[in-house]
Amino acid sequence: MRPIVPSDADALVAFHGKLSERTRYLRYFGAYPRIPQRDLERFSVVDHHDRVAFVALLGDDIIAVGRYERLGHGPSAEVAFVVDDAHQGRGVGSILLEHLAAAASESGLRRFVAEVLAENAAMVRVFRDAGYQVSRAIEEGVLHLEFDIDPTEESLAVARAREQAAEARSVFNLLHPRSVAVIGASADPTKVGYSVLSNLLAADFAGTVYPVNPEHRSVRGVRAYPSVVDIPDPVDLAVVAVPADQVESVLDGALAKGVKTLLIVTAGFGEAGPHGLHAELRLVGEARAHGMRVVGPNALGVLNTDPAVRLNATLAPRLPKRGRAGFFCQSGALGTAILADAEARGLGLSTFVSAGNRADVSGNDLLQYWETDSNTDLVLLYLESFGNPRKFARLARRLGRSKPIVAVKSGRHAVRPQLAATSAEVDESSVQALFEQAGVVRVETLAQLFDTALVFAHQPLPAGPRIGIVGNSSAIGLLAADTARAQGLRLAFDPVDVGPQAGPDDFAAAVREALNNPETDALVAVFVPPLSIPGSTYARALREAAQELDQSKPIVSTFLAAEGVPAELAVPGPDGAPGRGSIPSYPSPERAVNALAKVVRYAAWRQRPQGTLIRPDGLHVEQAEQVVRDILAGGDKNVVLEDADIVRLLGCYGIDVVPFRMVSSAEGAVEAAEELGYPVTVKAVDERLRGRPDLAGVRLDLASADAVRRGYEDLSEVSGERDVYVQKMAPKGISCLIGLQDDPSFGSLVSFGLSGLVSTLLGDRAYRAVPLTDVDAATLIREPKSAPLLTGYRGDEPADLAALQDMVLRVAALAEDHPEVRALTLDPVMASPEGAFVANARIVLGPPPARPDTGPRRLRPINVRF
Repeated sequence: MRPIVPSDADALVAFHGKLSERTRYLRYFGAYPRIPQRDLERFSVVDHHDRVAFVALLGDDIIAVGRYERLGHGPSAEVAFVVDDAHQGRGVGSILLEHLAAAASESGLRRFVAEVLAENAAMVRVFRDAGYQVSRAIEEGVLHLEFDIDPTEESLAVARAREQAAEARSVFNLLHPRSVAVIGASADPTKVGYSVLSNLLAADFAGTVYPVNPEHRSVRGVRAYPSVVDIPDPVDLAVVAVPADQVESVLDGALAKGVKTLLIVTAGFGEAGPHGLHAELRLVGEARAHGMRVVGPNALGVLNTDPAVRLNATLAPRLPKRGRAGFFCQSGALGTAILADAEARGLGLSTFVSAGNRADVSGNDLLQYWETDSNTDLVLLYLESFGNPRKFARLARRLGRSKPIVAVKSGRHAVRPQLAATSAEVDESSVQALFEQAGVVRVETLAQLFDTALVFAHQPLPAGPRIGIVGNSSAIGLLAADTARAQGLRLAFDPVDVGPQAGPDDFAAAVREALNNPETDALVAVFVPPLSIPGSTYARALREAAQELDQSKPIVSTFLAAEGVPAELAVPGPDGAPGRGSIPSYPSPERAVNALAKVVRYAAWRQRPQGTLIRPDGLHVEQAEQVVRDILAGGDKNVVLEDADIVRLLGCYGIDVVPFRMVSSAEGAVEAAEELGYPVTVKAVDERLRGRPDLAGVRLDLASADAVRRGYEDLSEVSGERDVYVQKMAPKGISCLIGLQDDPSFGSLVSFGLSGLVSTLLGDRAYRAVPLTDVDAATLIREPKSAPLLTGYRGDEPADLAALQDMVLRVAALAEDHPEVRALTLDPVMASPEGAFVANARIVLGPPPARPDTGPRRLRPINVRF
């Protein structure tokens, strides 16, 4: 190794061999695209408060060391790297810098300095390309570099681009193997190993298949090997189909062989109980430490219909028709049925992954891959839970701008016990809004998933919500019209009924006229076949009429009572499967219109401005961190903050509570009122009394000492307590509520609505997942049904919506920076023309219930002795 700058790197390298067993490892999948994928890296961490070092390893070889050391007791630290000559220029230094900056920020550091030889352009480029604003000064041939390490928009973009490339590459390796070993391949048709091997061979896999069976020289006519290490050539993918108690020994052989990805179809791990879960975690931890990705356990498998691959490493007997839809399924049990249903409906797939227990490869990894996959235009998801919900929202929002995501998620009305303790009830309409915020088209059932997918897969996106309805049955046309109105769609014109006696030419002419109408954004064709002419003739007439015109308006149909894409409505694509321009058919007009409505809403989301992630001015993150640490220092799990702590924490984020005092006598109340300035309000300490107007827990607009005394005495009598609050009156306005809570699916949620019993009873709240863009905040405060009251609905002067939006963004920033905030309620927030004023707040701190989206960083440093 050659030192890049004078440092203690050599000492750290020597020390690496003495690390305690507590040393943890971090690996990035494919982060160095020019390093062979079988030699993926991992990092060990040495942390001593003000000194941190990361050691990069390939196998057991150290290839780089990066470290920082605090300068004095200030916010700056010197940073240095040493990278092996053979690995310079491959991004090692960039990743080390990213991790060191994250670790330094957690330790309260804000700035890095470095001394670099002037001729070392490569090292200078590492700092510059990381997205930081670097200042430079040169003295005696040495460059002195300084830069703030707080994340910038550019540095986050750099880190996330690297994360995306790394994770997408790892999934590419999974779905494009050049060789597959089936460990546990069997000649017994009742065995799983028989099915996997048979399906690989039947699909005509483009690579090489190696059965592994120590008892047979060949399996199904293919030469077998006693173990994976006996295979003479490299193995990209190993499918494990042996009993659970043998998987660990199989892993050892796969690691020795340098297998890139392990697909475990074997059950009996996490789903089997605590012992199985422990074995699963141990297995995946060992695989990760050696640069291997794992699919499963308990997975159905993976497939790729690309003619250059033709991979069917699943338990499903047939490779689906080629299409442009990627499917991620968290359930192995449902996988076979899903694949069969896709084929029956005429939906072709590009790739399919059933992750089973999802111990390693997850839906987020697939989102990263599909974003770069030119063979995939549509993403379908069956989900049971999210491992990292905030990362999912970030990735989905980005991917959804170019490719639709349709998801069905179980657990809508039943939450697993381990999630229930850290979740809050959120009504289903709000969950739907959260999915749409991220660009995800949420459906309730697998049937609806396929209904919607058929439109996305075969038809263009509509330009707007105006639909035309053409058919030969007024009854079916009215059903379609009623459903359209219920879904918020607009009718471009009254439904057209050509009559039951109309021939195919008349029907096609009506379709052409509707599609040529500039008021039409999409078309619903409803048809009941007459007795005299075969219905297939009308179907071909519909397809040909659509093909003659500009294919810019989607068409759905209720045709021949068919479900999917019948041959008469299909435009053949690759492998003979229905391709673009095919017209999906549904058994009922309601299903046809419901599917179209979801596509219309997605198209509208994609047309809206994307927005920008906003960090309001005047945030004091470090002070807030200290407040949170002080409060949680006692180790309590959930702490309801005292008034003074609430004011301190909110003040760090520029959220001011209207001044108040707590008093315990009438004269104390008068003194507080005179100090605060009249008019004031007197409020009971008990929240139950304050929130119930019928219990008279509040006295408003008290403008004199006598009024304050009377108010104090009344409240003392009602509450039975001597303590009351005296607070300066906020400007009159509309009473609103801004909340923060944790959801098991999405992490931290910001909610908004008008205060009051009616809004609470009706669930008139809007929700957005953190982080929020300016567009998210603006739409959040306008979404509740009662929101028009804020804009002068009753003839009043409109409230300052910009002030409300700014407060929402500050609450979102607080949630983003401090996941320890378990719950927060600002109620009421008085929204007036003068601004937004917080009259009351409640905050609960505790252990973070949802894992934050930490981007590419996978661990925190640990403390060990130097």
